[in-house]
Amino acid sequence: MNQTDQQSLLQRAAEAIARRDPQGALELLDQADALGRTHNGLLNRALALRLIGDFRASLAVLDDALTMQPYDFIALLAKAAMLEKLGGEKVAADTYRNALKIAPPRNQCPPAIIAQIDHADGVVQRQAEALRDHMRSAVETLRATLDPATLDRFDEGLEIYAGVKAPPKQEPILLNYPRLPAIPFYDRSLFPWLGELEAATPVIQAELTALLEESFDDFAPYIAYPKGAPFNQWGELNHSRKWTSLWLWKDGEKQQSVCDRCPQTAALLESLPMARQDSFAPTAVFSALQPHTHIPAHTGSANVRLLTHLPLILPGPARFRVGNTTREWKMGEAWVFDDTIEHEAWNDADEMRVILIFDVWNPYLTEAEQSLITAMMKAQRAFMAAR
Repeated sequence: MNQTDQQSLLQRAAEAIARRDPQGALELLDQADALGRTHNGLLNRALALRLIGDFRASLAVLDDALTMQPYDFIALLAKAAMLEKLGGEKVAADTYRNALKIAPPRNQCPPAIIAQIDHADGVVQRQAEALRDHMRSAVETLRATLDPATLDRFDEGLEIYAGVKAPPKQEPILLNYPRLPAIPFYDRSLFPWLGELEAATPVIQAELTALLEESFDDFAPYIAYPKGAPFNQWGELNHSRKWTSLWLWKDGEKQQSVCDRCPQTAALLESLPMARQDSFAPTAVFSALQPHTHIPAHTGSANVRLLTHLPLILPGPARFRVGNTTREWKMGEAWVFDDTIEHEAWNDADEMRVILIFDVWNPYLTEAEQSLITAMMKAQRAFMAAR
C-alpha cells in the first residue's frame, strides 16, 4: 500500500464518521495508521472515539494531534470539549480560552464551528464571572476599608484578574510615547485649573447658545472621510450631521472667526494650559451629538496629549466609556481622559448634547520633553512631505 491508498482510507474513514459509523471509521483508521500516523487521521480517530463515548481515549488522541500541530484550532477546541465532558466547564475553561485566542475570523467559519466558538465564549465568560464573584466575596471585608477612588480601581483590577474585562491599553494612531501610564480618567488633582473651567460653564453656555441660534449650519460633520477612503466603523456618521463640530482651535491654528463670536470662551481657553504644538495642537472644539446617537469605539492620535471634556448642553442621560470605565456627564463637572485608550459615547436623550473638548499635555511629561516631542513630530512630518 502507498500514500494514495492511505489517503483513500482516510477519506473512507471520514465518510464513515459522517454517516455515524464510528466503529467502521476506527477500523479504516487502523489500516491508514499502519502506513504512518497523520494529523488528519488523529483528528478523525478522536472524533470517532468521541462518538462511541470513549472521551478519555479521544482526549489522549487529541493530545497526540496537538503534539504534531500545537496551534491547530480545531484540535484545541475539540480537546476543550472533551475536558468539559470529563470534568465540567471549570476544567475546560483555560483550554477554551486558549482556543479562542487562535480562532479564525467568524466569517471564515462554517455554522457548526461558529456554534462551538459561541459555546466556548460562554464557558470562558461564566467561569470568569464565577471567579470574580468568589474573589470579591473573599475580600469583601477589606473592600469596605477603601475610599471610593481606590475601591473603583481595585474592583477593575479584580475583574481584569478574573478575566471578565481586558486591561485598558493605549492604542494611539500617530505617536505612542513610552512610559506614560494607561489611565482612562486622570485624577483631578493633576489639573488645578479644572475648577476655574467649571465655574465658567454659564459664560461658555451663553456664547454657545448664540452660536447655535445664529450659525448652527457652521457646525460641520465631525467625521468626513473623502470618497474612496476606508471609513471602517464610521459608516453611519461619515459626513453625517448626527455628530457635528465647530472648531475654536484646529491643529494648533486659532479659528479666529469662531473665537471672535465667543470671545470669553476663547479668552478662557487662552488662559488655560492647553497643549501647544506648532501645526499639531491645541485643538478646541464644540462637539454636538444628536439625540439617540452613538459614537463608536475609537482611539486618538498621541498619548502625549490628553483630552478635557466640559458638558454644556445635557438634555438627558449621556454616557461616555474609556477602557472599562463608563461615566455619565454631569453639568458643571469636567474631566480629563486619555483618548488613546478605546472610548465611545452615547447621547441617550431626546435632544442634542453639546460638550467643549480641548487637549492638554500629559502631566507626566516635562516641559523639555514637550519641546523635544514637538520638534520630533515636526521633523517626521517634514520627512514624509519631502519628495
